[in-house]
Amino acid sequence: MARYRITVEYDGGPFCGWQMQDNGPSVQGALVDALGKLSGEKAQVFGAGRTDAGVHALGQVAHFDLSTIWRVDKIRDGLNFHLKPAPVAVLDAAEVDDEFHARFSATGRHYIYKIISRRPPLTVEKGRAWRVSKPLDADVMHEAGQALVGTHDFTTFRSAHCQAKSPYKSIDVVRVSQEGDAILIRVSARSFLHNQVRSIAGSLKMVGEGLWSKDDLQSALEAADRSRCGPVAPPDGLYLTKVDYPLRAVGADRTPVQS
Repeated sequence: MARYRITVEYDGGPFCGWQMQDNGPSVQGALVDALGKLSGEKAQVFGAGRTDAGVHALGQVAHFDLSTIWRVDKIRDGLNFHLKPAPVAVLDAAEVDDEFHARFSATGRHYIYKIISRRPPLTVEKGRAWRVSKPLDADVMHEAGQALVGTHDFTTFRSAHCQAKSPYKSIDVVRVSQEGDAILIRVSARSFLHNQVRSIAGSLKMVGEGLWSKDDLQSALEAADRSRCGPVAPPDGLYLTKVDYPLRAVGADRTPVQS
């Protein structure tokens, strides 16, 4: 068996999320189908993160095993051919050792939440950002967000449906910046609770509007009470941008039997 890692970009709008479900098409399902058409094998595809319905990815990572060895450019191009017309693209592929796991080997995950602060409705970015009609103060949002950096009980920012065993997580980075009418919230951590980033984004939006102070955000965190969270931001503006891994050996010395 040979194990392959792929980096995947997708528009989450048409999907019920990353994970295969009975209630609609999924990104994982699209990749499994494309891989079956390409290889003739029914392989499982494992992702680094289970993004929700409507959430996008610029750098999702997945892995799968095949019984034959393929050139990695053929995997990339073949999957992209069979994925059409789904809004999913395989950006790169690599052979990795059999200890690599897209989810469990990850050492960091990076998200961006995009808010467009303007009164007119969205056109080009409809479904790809959260439009907020009121002006937002990105500097105040950034300052308040630093209260979330470090290891905390994030019960306040955790979905009631979260299946994680513990509400404690360690956030490495919360950075808020403004580019034109776009407010970009960057959050990085080894792993996240269900809806954690969207919950943080919705609460920071309250700060940016002046409805909350940075002390209000701090108090909400310390309360460890889901009812103290601000509105959960819609999935449209959330992007999984990158997943970090330690260096792994790539089986480049093996001769592919598929060309």
